[in-house]
Amino acid sequence: MPRPTLLGEQELNDHLADIPLWRLDGATLVREIPTSDFAAAIGLVNAVAVIAERMDHHPDILVFGWNKVRFTLSTHDQGGLTILDIQLAKHIDGLKFDTLKYGST
Repeated sequence: MPRPTLLGEQELNDHLADIPLWRLDGATLVREIPTSDFAAAIGLVNAVAVIAERMDHHPDILVFGWNKVRFTLSTHDQGGLTILDIQLAKHIDGLKFDTLKYGST
């Protein structure tokens, strides 16, 4: 299956409205999620890993502090953002973790 092409500026801006918890950082999308503890952070990473494997589209993941996870999305072989990144961001946002317990930024 052919890989998707880079999103144009207008198309990207249209999609950003659908994922307000994500910020644009150069040619990447970034979201940091504080969790209740280290085990919850690793649980979140594992949940995203399952989604990413199913999509064959893998984020950069950083666990930092003792309870925070940063997801950075980009389509590396395209050198920027494609519809795959938007779809993965929406899947991550759709995870049903307890926002009172885990929070979100």
